[in-house]
Amino acid sequence: MTAIDLTQRYIAATVSSLPAASREDVRAELGTSIADAIESRIEQGEERGAAERAVLTDLGDPARLAAGFADLRLQLIGPRHYLTWRRLLILLESIVPACALVGVALAQVLSEAPVGTVIGQSISVALTAAVHVAFWVTLVFAILERTDAETGEEWTLEDLPEERGPDLPLSDLIASIVVGVLVIGAVLWDLADPFVQLDDHAVSVLAPSLWPGWIAVLLGVVVLEVALTVMVHRRGAWTTPFAVVNTALSLVFLSWALTLIARGELINPELVRLVLTDNGVGGDTPRILAVLLAAGIAISCALDVADGWRKALRARRV
Repeated sequence: MTAIDLTQRYIAATVSSLPAASREDVRAELGTSIADAIESRIEQGEERGAAERAVLTDLGDPARLAAGFADLRLQLIGPRHYLTWRRLLILLESIVPACALVGVALAQVLSEAPVGTVIGQSISVALTAAVHVAFWVTLVFAILERTDAETGEEWTLEDLPEERGPDLPLSDLIASIVVGVLVIGAVLWDLADPFVQLDDHAVSVLAPSLWPGWIAVLLGVVVLEVALTVMVHRRGAWTTPFAVVNTALSLVFLSWALTLIARGELINPELVRLVLTDNGVGGDTPRILAVLLAAGIAISCALDVADGWRKALRARRV
């Protein structure tokens, strides 16, 4: 193999993955650069073959070099966002799978399922939740990593980002997006392929009659909540209009939930029968549980509204 053959193979391997429009320019630039480097080593007393091999070895993997020409990122999560990604992933992985495990285990125990079924179903759902959390968190950060690329233009003071308020860490934005995706996925999964197993058959948690109208309202609220978080983050601070929108979304969700709870149409009647009625739990117990559920949702919405106004007022003072 001649030196020319080796150099041409290296150049061909480099430009093969580049866009067609830039291949010839890169081929010419790289060929000139390699030739100059080889000649420089020859002038220092090296033999041509050895000089050529040394130059190509120093250039490294052609695929990595091509990525540099194409401004491609070769890491999934780069150093800029890695620590935030790691902290958020650890936090969600320590909460979401555990909640899923406890919820499924409780439902199985109430239905007097065998111990093996309780353990198997709980672990299966917890592992599935852990995989989904890891996938969606990483996907969001990977997209952020690639849409936040630098333009290559010279940096100036005007490129400094606006100062962010104390209530707008990146992890909050990512958490909102991931939780929104998980909620939407869980709702659709529950209706299409229920993961709660009772009496050897799958039972959805939400009433199937909610599809499509009532479910569309719920999914719309979730999407708008995520969009609001994105807008707040881009704006750099909470504002009064943002707080108003947040209040409106909370009231819509609260009205949605309380209406369905009052009608007895939120939770799947078959699930209530299997878990409560068939196990001798009757009387005022279902009504008390419904009241507790409604109270929990109302308190959660009230806290969310109060938090939005607190952040908006703090931003105004700042």
